[in-house]
Amino acid sequence: MHPFRAAVEARDVNAALDLLAEDVVFRSPVVFSPYRGRDAVAPILHAVFQVFEDFRYVREIGSDGAADHALVFQANVGGRQVEGSDFLHTSEDGTITELTVMVRPLSAVIALAEAMQARLAPAAGADRGMSGS
Repeated sequence: MHPFRAAVEARDVNAALDLLAEDVVFRSPVVFSPYRGRDAVAPILHAVFQVFEDFRYVREIGSDGAADHALVFQANVGGRQVEGSDFLHTSEDGTITELTVMVRPLSAVIALAEAMQARLAPAAGADRGMSGS
């Protein structure tokens, strides 16, 4: 089991953040531009832990020691069923350098965008937005 999966399943957001490289690149399913750096990703990950309900990984793709892994998940957001994948790329030291999240269906993506914007906009002053900019 990938350590990121173990941290998320334990609902330990700090352990998950500790696995990210300082210069991690996070690609969101609802924002075009990637977030760069652990400090930029931390509030997003905290919000995700609150927004996703009944979150569970259902499949892990990747062999032990491989640089790339896919973690397939299911959850609920605002009454919508969500299916998605976390794509992880790790460096030689084991830290996650890239985290890309894909989510389907479109109704779930919209519900996720709205829920995340509600959580993050007050803290960020709505300067980043969730409209694909």
